[in-house]
Amino acid sequence: MIAKEVCECFANALKDEKNGKKHKGLLVTAPDNKGAQEYVLKAKTNLKLCHLFKEQNFDYKIPEEWFYTLYYCALAILAKFGVESRSQRCTAVFIRYVKDKKLIEYSDEFIDRIRVYREKEGKSDVDERETARYSSSLKSEAVETEFGRMDALCKRAIDECERIVFSTSKFKVPIELLE
Repeated sequence: MIAKEVCECFANALKDEKNGKKHKGLLVTAPDNKGAQEYVLKAKTNLKLCHLFKEQNFDYKIPEEWFYTLYYCALAILAKFGVESRSQRCTAVFIRYVKDKKLIEYSDEFIDRIRVYREKEGKSDVDERETARYSSSLKSEAVETEFGRMDALCKRAIDECERIVFSTSKFKVPIELLE
């Protein structure tokens, strides 16, 4: 099932590009080590923002920054593979696929937290980010209780991402995803 989703992400992006549209999927590009490293730096910077927002009582901004910290890690991994993404859903399914195929070592929790659920019952950090962003509240009880845990989780994600991004291994998009 997941292979089919990833294949569709690549196929739809190609179709969009051929029709002169901005794609909403995954495109194969050249592996971009510099870009991958810049995404890691962006993830680290985002995590610093969480601390600044906490100090300034901008709680409603923090879930969004946690999400993007994890998402930038995923984009760093995609850059290492030579994949461009314009879809949060496609980013998550690609990371899940390469992790399940043992091409990378990356925690399931990090992938699950950026996953976009189509079913109403499914919840991820995407939903938390949207709730915090679009609600009228400035303070968040969840941020108060989760700050330490989420800070540590984001740091672990960055560490695991760095091991992939700064490894000397060559990563290639599995050919079965492009057929």
